[in-house]
Amino acid sequence: MPTTPTTTLTKHAAHRPATDQARPDPQPQPQPDKTPARREADGMAVASFVLGLVGLLIFNIVLGPLALTLAGLALLRGTNRPGRAALGLTLGAADLIVLAALATTDHTLSWSFGP
Repeated sequence: MPTTPTTTLTKHAAHRPATDQARPDPQPQPQPDKTPARREADGMAVASFVLGLVGLLIFNIVLGPLALTLAGLALLRGTNRPGRAALGLTLGAADLIVLAALATTDHTLSWSFGP
């Protein structure tokens, strides 16, 4: 008796990739939280970084504590940018350290580059 083509087809059918119905559904990727409170916390993290950076040059008596406050609030509210908030904390603390160094060495609260 001759071999039927169905035997050949069943051999190849075993090597076919699974159909879409046989594949498990992919897990949905978590979407970033875009609530207004989260966006506000992200804005606070960025603002703390910028204020801390600017505070190294001018108004460190005001901008340093403001950077520290905004970074702390951003971290408490669960920002998506914790690294930026941590940099804001660091720069805000550096502002206050520069202020303390200026106050102790020069007995002033401002930069002076002249004689």
